This record gives sequence, C-alpha cells and structure tokens, in this order.
Amino acid sequence: MSVARSAVAEYLRFLGWVAGVGVALALLGYAPTRRLGGEGALPAMVAGCVIGAVASAVGALAVLSARRSGSAVPLQGMLASMALRFATILVLGLSLGLSGWFETRPLLIWIAIGYAAQLALNPLEHIVRHPMIQRPANLGWLTHGGKITLLDSHIVMMMLAALVLIALLPVWVRRRRGTDEVGALVPAGAGNAIEAICAYLRNDIVLPNLHQYTDRFIKFIWTVFFFVFTVNLLGLLPISGIKLFGAHIGGSATANPWITGTLALITLSMVVFNGLRIGGKEFLAHFSPGPLALSWLLVPIEIIGLFARIFALIVRLCANMIAGHVLLAVLLSFIFSAAAKGIGSALGVAVPVVLGSVAITLLETFVALLQAFIFTFLTTLFIGQAIVFHHDGHADEAAAH
Repeated sequence: MSVARSAVAEYLRFLGWVAGVGVALALLGYAPTRRLGGEGALPAMVAGCVIGAVASAVGALAVLSARRSGSAVPLQGMLASMALRFATILVLGLSLGLSGWFETRPLLIWIAIGYAAQLALNPLEHIVRHPMIQRPANLGWLTHGGKITLLDSHIVMMMLAALVLIALLPVWVRRRRGTDEVGALVPAGAGNAIEAICAYLRNDIVLPNLHQYTDRFIKFIWTVFFFVFTVNLLGLLPISGIKLFGAHIGGSATANPWITGTLALITLSMVVFNGLRIGGKEFLAHFSPGPLALSWLLVPIEIIGLFARIFALIVRLCANMIAGHVLLAVLLSFIFSAAAKGIGSALGVAVPVVLGSVAITLLETFVALLQAFIFTFLTTLFIGQAIVFHHDGHADEAAAH
C-alpha cells in the first residue's frame, strides 16, 4: 500500500509540474502569437498547450500503473506511455482541428511546442550515460564494475549525428538558386550557411595557422566542427523520455568526458603523427627550445605542456555542456519542491522558472556553437604549432603563403 501511495503522490507532483509548464508556455507565447497570428491565434495557442499537458498526464498513467505494483518501469510501460501520449494528441488534435473552432496552423505549432516542453522532464538524463549493451571485462580502471560498455545512449547519439550529417549535408550543398550559368554556382537555403561556415573556417581559422598545409587538413577540420556542433545540438533535444531495450536514447554525448577525451586523443594523434611526418627534426627540437644543458628540464615541461593542452580540450567541452543541463535541473527542481506543498505553489513558481529555463536553453544553443568553434580552433592551432615553423628572417615570407 505504501508503494501505491508513493506512486500516486509522485503522479500528483507530476501533474503540478505539467500544469505549471502549460501555464508558463501560454504566458510566454501570448505576445509573439498575438503579434504573428493575431487575436484569432490565441485560442489555438491555449488549446495546443492544454493538449500537450493532457497528453503528458494521460501518458504518465502507464508509468503510474507499473510503479504501483512496486516494480521498476519496464520497456513495455515506457512504450505504452509514449503510445498513450501520441494517441491523446492525435485524437484531441484531430478533433479540435476538424471542428473549425481554432486556426489550424497555430494549433499544430503549439501542440508540437507543448509536447516537446512536457517531454523534457529531467535535464540530468541528458548528461548521465545509460548503458545498453555491456559485457564482462577486467581492464582495470577502464572497466568500472567489471563490465565494458559496447553501446550506450551517448554512443547512439554520436551515431545519429554521423547519420544526420551523411544524409543531410550532401542534399543541402547540392541545392542551387537556379539552373542557369550563374544560378548553378549560387547555393540556396541551408547550403548557403554551410558554404559560409566552411569558407570562414578555411580563410580565417585554418589558413593563418596552417599556411601551405591548409588544403591538406581542411577536410579534417570541417569534419571536427560539424560533428561536434551536431552532437552538441542533438544533446539539447528533449528526447530523454524515449527508451529502447530498457535504456535511454538521447542526451549530450559531449557531456561525457570519455567521449571528449577520445576526440582530444584524435587531435593528439594528429599533432604527433603529422609533427613527426612533416615537421621531423624541427618538431622534436621544439621540445628543447633552450640550451642543451637545460634539456633535462625543458623536455619534460614541453611534454607536460602538450598533454595539458589536450586535457584542456577534454575539460572545456565537457564542462560547458554539463553546466547548462545542471543549471536547468536546479531550476526545475524548484517546481517539484513547490508542487509538494500544492498545485498553486507549483503554478506560482513555474512561471519564473520556465522563463529562466527558456533563456538558459537559448544560451545553451549559443554555447553548442561556441564550444564546437573553440574545439575546432584549438585543434587547428595545435596542429599548426606542430608542422609550421617560422625561422628568423622568413616569418614574413611564411605569413604571405
């Protein structure tokens, strides 16, 4: 009985959260909806927020029924919850859309916004790694708990990012404004933005650092930027409620230090391999920039400095992607704390919390782009320091290339 009461109490607190988010969305969307759609779009906005809230409340009933039995929520329970949500949205959306009471476009837009907002229940789920396939192994500190993870939610998100880039980038860059001689050379739509980004990275980031080796490494630099940026963006999507084989799908893969560490090790391998291949003796001489008598001191310092720069890549990307989700979780916890005292308290706290959460989410979107740029810039800089050497009297000539 205590388990059932606990599940019911948890469901009531969840309803307080749902109601608070719905009211906050309506308040946030009032001004832009009225400005863009007019007075007639406001009822559709309210109806969309209500449908999203009702779908979340109905879908949570499947989880409630599973938890009342005292067992963990199985995959079937999560799938039933998702099915109930979609069915509720489908029935209510079609009923209200076909009734003619509301404008169709704002109704559909706000149903999607309401559903997405209600789906993002716990931001911390985005930064926690959820294993899917594990095998027994004993590799010391590399295998925590005597198991090695072959597939988890973060690996799936990286695979999804790669598939998105492989599927969409060729389509976008092929789009042109016209079929005539001039129009065939002008990109259109997303391809225009991609070409601008590629040109900026090549001309303003890679060329000043790699000089004559720019075209040799530019494809690697482009790949690093778009992959990290796509993974960062996918980590912002509120899809942590989706589960497959009992494990979570979704989350910020770049908030995992093992993943950022792997990316940084790729950069380290590029630095060392190409430094030895292209720089040769000059790359090795860089580790002892002073007199030979001080090489016993300078060489260890330079080696530590090399690994310190790679470590900075790991921490900078990982910490920045974690910070936003932790801050969102702290803000949303205020709603749950207020909901324990009553629905009215949750509604009062939800408005400023959701306002702050929207601002932080927008900031996270900017941070996703900024951190991808910083990681790419530092990767370019480290490779350039390993293969480009300016000798006295030739600095101006090297800069001109």
